Amino acid sequence: MSREPGCSRWLLFAACAHLVFLLSSLRARELKGIVFVIQSQSNSFHSKRAEDLKRDILKQAVDLGKELPTVLLIHQIDRHEGAWTILPLMTDFSVTYGRNSSWIFFCEEDTRIQVIKLVETLRRFDKSKEWFLGKALYDEESTIIHHYAFAENPTVFKFPDFAAGWALSIPLVNKLAKKLKSEPLKSDFTIDLKHEIALYIWQKGEGPHLTPVPEFCTDDMNSYKVDHCATTFSNFLPLCGEPVNKEDVFVAVKTCRKFHGDRIPVVKQTWEREAALIEYYSDHADISIPTIDLGIPNTDRGHCGKTFAILERFLNHTSPRTPWLVVVDDDTLISIFRLRKLLSCYDPNEPVFLGERYGYGLGTGGYSYITGGGGMVFSRTAVQKLLASKCRCYSMDAPDDMVLGMCFSGLGIPITHSPLFHQARPMDYPKDYLSHQIPVSFHKHWNIDPVKVYFTWLAPNTEESSNGKKVGYNREDL
Repeated sequence: MSREPGCSRWLLFAACAHLVFLLSSLRARELKGIVFVIQSQSNSFHSKRAEDLKRDILKQAVDLGKELPTVLLIHQIDRHEGAWTILPLMTDFSVTYGRNSSWIFFCEEDTRIQVIKLVETLRRFDKSKEWFLGKALYDEESTIIHHYAFAENPTVFKFPDFAAGWALSIPLVNKLAKKLKSEPLKSDFTIDLKHEIALYIWQKGEGPHLTPVPEFCTDDMNSYKVDHCATTFSNFLPLCGEPVNKEDVFVAVKTCRKFHGDRIPVVKQTWEREAALIEYYSDHADISIPTIDLGIPNTDRGHCGKTFAILERFLNHTSPRTPWLVVVDDDTLISIFRLRKLLSCYDPNEPVFLGERYGYGLGTGGYSYITGGGGMVFSRTAVQKLLASKCRCYSMDAPDDMVLGMCFSGLGIPITHSPLFHQARPMDYPKDYLSHQIPVSFHKHWNIDPVKVYFTWLAPNTEESSNGKKVGYNREDL
């Protein structure tokens, strides 16, 4: 009796098993060629989230085989203050990974990665060529954030949404490293890193444009849309227990006499009701608001003198049991409700300085700072360390946010960045960028109805108050 059918089935099974083994080995080798760089921060809350993501990447890699990829946390790579701006690290990336790797893949701490799908996605691109890959954002109108770049048609220039992850091929990394040696970074300010990196890579048309990759996504991982995605994004407002109490947040509003009549009424119509402890600081005592005159004249430039007077007052004239101080401008729109949730994730016993991070002179050893318009959040511990240091304004009208950044940098206290704070108006950001955020603040009243902006973007509603999930607002073009 013939045994050939059984033999054939066995051979087919063996061939399939061998094919699966070969595919697994190929994926493992390809995965080892990817260097993962998590855009992490040293604050304990953020570093833990980055470490969790690193463990998840490596766990997925173990399931594919023994060839584990390199996973780096940016805050651990280099003590240089400018490491978060990424470009200064290109030389090190080139030297360390330029021969044996294929891709540098960057992501945020809340980016979620399907490693197999990422490997399959990158396989579509010839790793021997220069590639700049990501989820594309663009400005619908030219904006001050990007110095009105491409004013005639800003939609033509694409830049990556960091939340979705983005990738550089090693040949492009090597090219950038070579360029940086001969042409150091010239810009004094780092304002919107994702746009500025894309501009540097583009090199006025001589370098590659961003190539959109549909598998790089910012949909929530539980969305029905994510079956094709290699990356997703944790689309929520962080909450690490109960929100901090209203009485734990002291709010200081900087104003001046000429804005009492138009800006302060907006605060009172919108977010003031969310604050249990709030004071208005001005150059004129107005009992109807009321404002407090700190004895600091108003200046047309920076407000360093006023801000440091506010810090002194917070430390010496408020309850030592109040752990948080928020300093905002009179044209800042902020959700204290959401801020209280966010602050549940931070330890007030640490020196925390939180908001939207900018940089000054980081290519040449400068410092980072929290831009004031979006709101500056201080732990009492941070204020204590700052004022004990004797670091002060070099002039009363110096830019307060930059002086604070310089002081904290000198103390070795890191700036803690949150993309939920915004220095500008909703209309100044790509809609797709804001679509996966629950914002905490916006700034400026230019050509908008600020009350409408607040109630469209920032006011808590019943659903958000009850379960903390993302709310689908009817967000008009504001």
